Amino acid sequence: MDDDFRRAALDYHRLPRPGKLAVEPTKRMATQRDLGLAYSPGVAAACEAIAADPATAYDYTTRGNMVAVITNGTAVLGLGAIGALASKPVMEGKAVLFKKFAGIDSIDIEIDERDPDKFIEIVASLEPSFGAINLEDIKAPECFIIERTLRERMKIPVFHDDQHGTAIIVAAAIRNGLLVQGKRLEDVKLVNTGGGAAALACLDLLVSMGLQRENVTICDIGGVIHTGRNDLDPYRARYAQVTEARTLEDVLPGADIFLGLSAPRVLKPEWLKLLAPNPLVLALANPEPEILPEAVRAARPDAIVATGRTDYPNQVNNVLCFPFIFRGALDCGATTINEEMKIAAADAIAALARVEASEVVAAAYGGVAPVFGADYIIPKPFDPRLILEIAPAVARAAMESGVAVRPIADFDAYRRELERNVFRSGNLMRPVFESARKRPRRVVYAEGEDERTLRAVQSVVDEGIAEPILVGRHDVIAAKVKALGLRMALDDSVQILDPARDQAVFGPLTELYRIKAGRRGTPPDAAERRVRTRPGVAASLLLESGHADAAICGGTGDWMGQWKHVLDIIGKRDDVGRVYALSGVVTRAGEHLFVVDTHLCLEPTAEQIAEMTLLAAEQVQAFGLTPKVALLSHSSFGASNAPSARRMRQALGLIRKQNPALEVDGEMHADAALIPAIRARSVPDSQLEGAANLLVMPGIDAANIAFNLVKAATDGLQLGPLLLGMNKPIHVLVPSVTARGILNVTALAVAQANAAR
Repeated sequence: MDDDFRRAALDYHRLPRPGKLAVEPTKRMATQRDLGLAYSPGVAAACEAIAADPATAYDYTTRGNMVAVITNGTAVLGLGAIGALASKPVMEGKAVLFKKFAGIDSIDIEIDERDPDKFIEIVASLEPSFGAINLEDIKAPECFIIERTLRERMKIPVFHDDQHGTAIIVAAAIRNGLLVQGKRLEDVKLVNTGGGAAALACLDLLVSMGLQRENVTICDIGGVIHTGRNDLDPYRARYAQVTEARTLEDVLPGADIFLGLSAPRVLKPEWLKLLAPNPLVLALANPEPEILPEAVRAARPDAIVATGRTDYPNQVNNVLCFPFIFRGALDCGATTINEEMKIAAADAIAALARVEASEVVAAAYGGVAPVFGADYIIPKPFDPRLILEIAPAVARAAMESGVAVRPIADFDAYRRELERNVFRSGNLMRPVFESARKRPRRVVYAEGEDERTLRAVQSVVDEGIAEPILVGRHDVIAAKVKALGLRMALDDSVQILDPARDQAVFGPLTELYRIKAGRRGTPPDAAERRVRTRPGVAASLLLESGHADAAICGGTGDWMGQWKHVLDIIGKRDDVGRVYALSGVVTRAGEHLFVVDTHLCLEPTAEQIAEMTLLAAEQVQAFGLTPKVALLSHSSFGASNAPSARRMRQALGLIRKQNPALEVDGEMHADAALIPAIRARSVPDSQLEGAANLLVMPGIDAANIAFNLVKAATDGLQLGPLLLGMNKPIHVLVPSVTARGILNVTALAVAQANAAR
């Protein structure tokens, strides 16, 4: 690394506080009672329960979600035997990855002990504290002895990631690479350089998946591993071949796979011609591989290349595996991680690469969405779907192989639970998605050529929540679908309508728009032009005319301008005075908070405040939540007689008259809305219980500012704005919307269409 990068790395580890880990409580400790429950005397109840039944430790402690990352620092990355203390930044990093990618709490433990027997005794004694052990950066051959002995002694998973994590990713890459190259694992010849812990684990897993042991040749520092050598440990001796070959060059002819886990530049470019047609070259030495990919491409353009580096395609990275295999193992109470679980993980990883990359992956890699093929045979580490595919596959394999002591009864429910680690909106949107699946509706998307829309529509098809209609040019949409690697069937499961070409549909709609917009100062020629050039107008007309049951507009350009066109065509419901906008935020902690009106009503009257509150409460209830409404003000329960405070008090009376059962109170300060103890000091008899989840503002300035402050301060995920009071289900997206956001709004629009019917 250069000096600038080194300084940046040191600053990253040092500032704003040293290290990468912290411990945070998961329970409230705000009162004397909380302290009594958490520690003495309340903690004794949990201790007694565990003493009576050790299995309840998973109910009363963090053990079921706690992994120890343990090393003695004898083989740290490419740095060698730098010792336990110097390895701590690496182990902290591993612990952070567990939390980041799988929601697993992890503690790094660096043990200053190189004697394998003593190291084993220390680690084995830690079993009561953890649900699993991740061994890391321990040199061979001691790592084999340590892992095998600990797996025999301990009743929790023990997993040496340097061996098995690498093996799982390599197996997934080879599975897909051979698929692209048109070959079968059972038929190929493999040459490995290295012969160390990771290499042997890779070979063992591949053999268990179908690779023939007689087709495997290893070259280590002493040359080819053959039966005539007397310097082999039992682990390498298993792969000794009867052969006269003695060098790497000797064994390369006809090899279908080169698997390098050794040292830089050991594979010479001139030797590449010896490989079989359409070979796989996995050059995994770090930071410099056995051969650079550009050298392989120059000599063998028919080869597929993988490395361990981030700056080349097909990165073999353990982070694709270890967080999620531990997630599945912990969740089913696996007592070990066996071969069946590793194969299940490899197959799940390979399968994920064969479907289109997610929006998150594209954003993390410069906006370019990889497509399955020679340069994309394994998923990217930031693919959020890894946990959804690998963890259930691992848990299912553990159950089928008989090592799960807490089997998962409902895998659909388990998958939904895992979604909380991927999509913060998952729990909130669950009842909405279930409603939409019961009766999918036709949903038209104005921005049919937008990549976010196309990704969202692929998910809509996969989820079965709607019948999509895309507004746009057929050739442009088809090209983008192909470039993104999407699987949707255009003109079958997904319809495309082009306002400039599909005159049979849009001809009559143009006349409809002339009628609706003509009395708003829009001349006939302008009306025709808008239908052709403004997709929001076209989508709204498709909804209004009955070609669709719901519409999604916006996501680009001026939100207010698009909203006005939508209102011109669709209009408001007859039973409401006007339309309002409700915005929701899901905080990093998973809490839900809604704010109304964030976009449309500048200075609402008391009657409008009451109306928007009742409409918003109805929408919050559609999410499966009990609305808890706070009418906010600078005034606290009558403290001010300012006009805005009076309006909130008047609105409260109107709301309670129209819906006496609604939990609502005000006018109040924002802190009183969210903290019941503060509210209780002001009005002990408040009808609002607990923290409010729907905040009603006295004006658009307060609503918009408050919403964006909460979203920014909590790193919150935005939902909406959702239009309340429209004559038909239609929503206008903000430019910052994501594909997941479009999917969420689609489910909501379908649910609204079903409710209207």
